[in-house]
Amino acid sequence: MAGQVNVSEELLDYVRRVSLREDEVLRALREETEGLPGGRTFPVAAEEGQLLGLLVSLLGARSVLEVGTYTGYSTLCLARAMPSDGRVVTCDITKKWPAIGLEHWKRAGVADRVDVRVGPGRDVLTGLLTEPEFGPSSFDVVFIDADKENYPSYYELSLRLVRPGGLIVIDNTLLFGTVADPSVTDPATVAVRELNQSLHADDRVELSLLPIADGVTLLRRKPE
Repeated sequence: MAGQVNVSEELLDYVRRVSLREDEVLRALREETEGLPGGRTFPVAAEEGQLLGLLVSLLGARSVLEVGTYTGYSTLCLARAMPSDGRVVTCDITKKWPAIGLEHWKRAGVADRVDVRVGPGRDVLTGLLTEPEFGPSSFDVVFIDADKENYPSYYELSLRLVRPGGLIVIDNTLLFGTVADPSVTDPATVAVRELNQSLHADDRVELSLLPIADGVTLLRRKPE
């Protein structure tokens, strides 16, 4: 049986040549983002954004929650994969970065599908649980890509917000490989490492940790 392939830069370039369909709008947002602080680290990789869109399409999702907007590259991928009456609720700690994405969302014709919430992620998610329009089990898909120290809290809140049979996607669950090194004990690594361990034992979900990009964990909330 074949093992995991080692992905060299040459092989990654090949994968992008034969599978990536990043159009002009997405490319323009990515290139503008790369010139910003954290612009080469914070956004999802283009191929991961394409995967997110595919997952949303497969589920026929009409309601998506995103924890961590930054300049909204992943937001654009999510919104474009939804029908015209779909909605992405995305939150960030500041309105500065999502404002950059807004012009690109407009250019793509999906700005009306995006609802930006500004504030700490835990506060936004807790508020959604009591909003008349949302509440528990109201989202088809949740994508978590924000401050790692709060990942455990984001996950528990997301599990209440996603519908049974819905999907939670968590980014950066390999965290540059540091999760596998016990000598690395910074708060972000510890939080992600502990989350990974707890997810493995969580019988409320089905899961798969994909060793792509910086690690992407897929979790399906089991039907009740």
